[in-house]
Parts: sequence; C-alpha cells; structure tokens
Amino acid sequence: MRALDLSRLITAAADTIADHAEELTALDQAIGDGDHGLNMKRGFEALRSDANVFAAKPLPDALKAIGTKLVMTVGGASGPLFGTLFIALGKEISADPDNANLTAAFGKAIEAVAARGKSQVGQKTILDVLQPVRDALAGEKTAAEIADIADAAAKATVPMKALRGRASFLGDRSIGHMDAGARSTALLVRTLAQIIGDKA
Repeated sequence: MRALDLSRLITAAADTIADHAEELTALDQAIGDGDHGLNMKRGFEALRSDANVFAAKPLPDALKAIGTKLVMTVGGASGPLFGTLFIALGKEISADPDNANLTAAFGKAIEAVAARGKSQVGQKTILDVLQPVRDALAGEKTAAEIADIADAAAKATVPMKALRGRASFLGDRSIGHMDAGARSTALLVRTLAQIIGDKA
C-alpha cells in the first residue's frame, strides 16, 4: 500500500465534512437528533487542528489517536462509533499495510463497531456502508470503484427501516430517508479514495 500523507488526508476529510455539514444535519433532522452534521464537523475540525501531530506517528498509533480524539469531540452516538472504528483499525493494522492486512484490519474494526453499537448490517447504520467497502477491498476494487460502492450503499439505506439508534423509535416512518451516518461514512470513503487515486 502506498504511503499516505496523513496530514493531507485529515485536512481533506475535515473539508469534506464541513462542506456537507448542513446536508448531514438535514438528513439527521428527518429521523435522528438533528445534530450529526454539527457533531461530525466539530470532531473533524479537532482532527484538523492536530493533523501534523497525528501524521508524525506510526500509522497504527495515529489511527488510535484519531479514534480517541473523535470519541472525545464528536459526541452523540457517532463519536463512540467512529472512534471505535479508528481505534480498532489502529490495533489491527500494520505500519505499512498491504491490501490483505488492510482488509483484515478493516473487518476487525467493523466487528468492533457492530459490538459497540449492538447492531448488524441491514439495520440502517454506518455498518451498511462499512461492510460493502470491506468487501470491495477484499475484491481488490479500484479506489474509484470503492467510492462508488460506498455512495450506492448509503443510498441503499433510504428504503430500510431503522432497527438501531434514535431513528429506530420512528419505526416505519424511518423508511424513505438516508441514514446520516451512512452518508457521512460514504463521504469519508470517497475523500480517502480520491487521495489514494491521486497517488496512483
């Protein structure tokens, strides 16, 4: 796997979340607390502030530090879930991962998120984007293909009935709305994919 400019990646991710914060808030207002965009923006601005600090660490340590920062700054339900994703990924990934290691580590991170959220694929959560992305990594799809798969997976949450999180309280009324967490996950996947694609 090519070496990543982690500082550039963090900055790009923060820009992406900031640019889409209102969209994420609107999605969350429909079936959630309405604070997803604001919470994610706050968390990623915190990452931006420490981007050079993270970039100076070995990749596993950087990912664990990023996850810890997200837990502390994002808040709501998303903080622990996104934080768990990065912390678990940091525990499993090597300093210079190949595709096999990345895929295996990402799979373990998804398991940690599922355990933390007591959820599974098909329940209208971030898992509905994370799992297809892991499968795409395993299938050695291109960065652009993975980004498209993530976008499609987020859109596929629209007809789902939410079975976890605040949206689950709405029952059938949650149907017809995209999950905000799934959308933010897809946005982050596309940002990463674009930067990796730039290095190709």
